[in-house]
Amino acid sequence: MNNTLWKFLSLFIILAMVGVAGCAPPAPAPTTAPPAAEPSQPTGLAACQGQNLVLASMTDQYVAAFRVLVPQFNQASGANITLDELGYVDLYQKLIADFVGHTGSYDLMTVDIVWSGEFGANQYTKLLDAYMERDKAELQLDDILPVSWTLGEWQGTHPAYPLAGYANVLNYRQDLLAAAGIEPPTTQEALLDAAIKLTDAGNNLYGIALLGAKGPAVAQDYMAWVQQHGGRILDDAGKPVINSAENVEILEFFGELFQYAPPGATDYWWDQRETAFRSGQVAMMEGWSIARAGYEDPEISSIVDNVDIAVAPVAAGMEPKYGFGGWGIGVNADSTPEEQECAWQFIKWLTSPEMQKDWLKNDGAPIRRSTMTDPELVALYPWLPILLESFEKGDGDYRPRIPQYSIIQDALGTHVNAFLVGQETAQEALDAAQKQVEENWQ
Repeated sequence: MNNTLWKFLSLFIILAMVGVAGCAPPAPAPTTAPPAAEPSQPTGLAACQGQNLVLASMTDQYVAAFRVLVPQFNQASGANITLDELGYVDLYQKLIADFVGHTGSYDLMTVDIVWSGEFGANQYTKLLDAYMERDKAELQLDDILPVSWTLGEWQGTHPAYPLAGYANVLNYRQDLLAAAGIEPPTTQEALLDAAIKLTDAGNNLYGIALLGAKGPAVAQDYMAWVQQHGGRILDDAGKPVINSAENVEILEFFGELFQYAPPGATDYWWDQRETAFRSGQVAMMEGWSIARAGYEDPEISSIVDNVDIAVAPVAAGMEPKYGFGGWGIGVNADSTPEEQECAWQFIKWLTSPEMQKDWLKNDGAPIRRSTMTDPELVALYPWLPILLESFEKGDGDYRPRIPQYSIIQDALGTHVNAFLVGQETAQEALDAAQKQVEENWQ
């Protein structure tokens, strides 16, 4: 067979085979259908049906609002949120143990403004930004005052959501100041002068109540005075400058005020300072605005109708800027996705403009402009315009919201108290605090 004929026959055979293959029946369909797509996770209150969550709350005044509103949410959503009420130190310690041990004991937690950096940097709480983006049409975020975002923000993310904003204000006995012919002080120098004039130890009346107890109380009160005198705890590079000459001078001023505080003030925590003011023992007290409504409650206050507030005094010549604090609310990063979704629904419900009116009426604290300008609420709480002024010029960073905050607080809490009780000079106290911070800085 010649070569040409062989090539022709080979081509014919190949074409025949292709034709047979082209006429073959199609392959049988698979006997099982492909897996169906996972159903999308429910959102809205439906996401909470049957969910059991635990909310760890500081026993500040706003816990009264939780007691009223949490049952309402449970009824509306079908969830069961249990409230665990804890003191400041216990709350922090239990939360850290829960986070570090990944035990998931708490699904929701109140987050002090100064914990946001630590919780965010360590990813203890779930970042809420994806929820906020998803639900931004409902949230009315522009209504939340800018300073309120410091209650949970860390490096542009949100490990907690604003819950209860506090202004550091001057509470004063208007009857006592009027009788003495003293105007509410607007400067720190005038505050000291008024404290001197209003003190009458023989009649158990003192010019001012302060926090002096060793630990968080005295550390946080001293930092408020640093802010009001224009001082700083960190420099521009974020390094501690606790023992600066300016801060030593401020500590000496802080100590001088204690001469006009009740005996035992160097052991005062927040509740003891409040008791001293509500009982009529002192004429003035700087403190958080969350307490203001309680001064008109005759069951706990003997100074009803005799209290007024003003913005906190700052050093003469200083541009007014007022201490801001309070609490955010966070979601445990170790909770299940279903629990986290329900926790977010609770946060969204509680912080809505509609629920914020009930929140405030039950001893909560505001975060929204609409709440603070609502005519009904202003009529009930005529001090709201003062709070709004403080919020608008609020400084939410005077206590550094950084992961190392607890190191600073521990050092100041030990050594400022040591100064107040006469164990160290102001310079020695802040030198020791600076050294302690530097040794533990990370």
